[in-house]
Amino acid sequence: MSDDKEVKDDQLEEELNEDALGEELDDINTELAEELADALPDEDVVGEAEAKEQPDDFEKPDPDDDDNPDAIDATLESAIEAILFASDEPLGAQRLVNIAEVGSVKQIRESVDSLNEQYEANGRAFRIEQIAGGYQMMTLDVYNHWLKKLVKVRTENKLSPAALETLAIIAYKQPIIRADIESIRGVAAGEMIRNLMYKGLAKITGRAEVIGRPMLYGTTKKFLDVFGLNTLKDLPKTDDLKRQGQ
Repeated sequence: MSDDKEVKDDQLEEELNEDALGEELDDINTELAEELADALPDEDVVGEAEAKEQPDDFEKPDPDDDDNPDAIDATLESAIEAILFASDEPLGAQRLVNIAEVGSVKQIRESVDSLNEQYEANGRAFRIEQIAGGYQMMTLDVYNHWLKKLVKVRTENKLSPAALETLAIIAYKQPIIRADIESIRGVAAGEMIRNLMYKGLAKITGRAEVIGRPMLYGTTKKFLDVFGLNTLKDLPKTDDLKRQGQ
């Protein structure tokens, strides 16, 4: 009988210990929940911050949109930056409103001012300037020295109609001697061939096995690169060109 009483006492003590442990864990969980609640920002504060970050009518791209698989978390400023970066002409504030689908010209101006502040703070080589009644992204004057070199290179690489005609003859008839080029064009071609060689589009490929052994001309790898060709076999077929000319 005493043994049964001892067993009951042990069970009672064990139950009391479990109840005490459960209450202790509940207290700990409650304290942790309160600490987490204090650490998290208030919902109203978060809502106000998001409202300040974006205009009410600015629609972000939908990340789940099938037509826009690479959508990012765009902002009004980044949208304006992308538009001006891609444009080759000044865009007025109202036109930017229409493209960005933002209902206020004031928001456009504020975004442009903010972008310029970021560019200046980060030492960027460009600013958004007001040109001809609109906004355009432009490099700073201090970089004109290098940009003039770029413009000069582009000008030097520009081909005249006569140069393109001579180059086309070389491309389709290579290897070809100068006399044959002049026979097709009907004019002297020596200077034009030299200019094409200077630009790296034509080269001497050997000598013809005829009297005088004149030099043969052909195109270069740069010619393929400039015209986006993999090999000379990718040149348009002459029959197709004839049909287009009819």
